[in-house]
Amino acid sequence: MVDRSSGETVPGSDRAVYAISVAAELAGIAVQTLRLYEQHGLITPARSPGGTRRYSGDDLARLRRIAQLSSQGVNLAGIGRILELEDDNAALTAERDQLRADADDPPERATG
Repeated sequence: MVDRSSGETVPGSDRAVYAISVAAELAGIAVQTLRLYEQHGLITPARSPGGTRRYSGDDLARLRRIAQLSSQGVNLAGIGRILELEDDNAALTAERDQLRADADDPPERATG
């Protein structure tokens, strides 16, 4: 993706490019906290061929959501359940939107 205002290339939100220290800084959390979230299954970073953790923009958004819930006093098990429900809701919303789009765009009739 290209940032048209500066001409610089900006990675897509799903592209895992950030090292753990950069991801932690961008999310406003400590590296050890990020590792703790990973141990509890709240985040699963991509891995480079050498095994180094790599985080995407989507991961950063998830980390910010985890930090927000944690600051509200939700424990890690509760955060995991909330994230699971939010993910399920997003998937169902996408599926509904696709079904609506398919219904609005009927297939072409075969002519013969």
